[in-house]
Amino acid sequence: MIDELRDEAIIQKVGGRFKLSTLIQKRLIALNRGVRPLVYMPGASNLEIVIQEIVQDKIYLSMKNELRTIEDDMPTEAPQEIDFQSI
Repeated sequence: MIDELRDEAIIQKVGGRFKLSTLIQKRLIALNRGVRPLVYMPGASNLEIVIQEIVQDKIYLSMKNELRTIEDDMPTEAPQEIDFQSI
């Protein structure tokens, strides 16, 4: 078993066992579909990656129980306007 799952801190960090289970499941689905991991852990299983993402505060559940990442919260630059007359 992964040692971090034995620690109550990770359970409290996400708001309880149910939310932890939900977050792990949603992130595992995303990783299995090919989403890029947010931590570099060569040779680690997807479950180990998810746990480490939680420990490092890289993923969380929104108030609507939706999977969110720190990348989702980063501001995006406004798209550059294209000058079609110069083409």
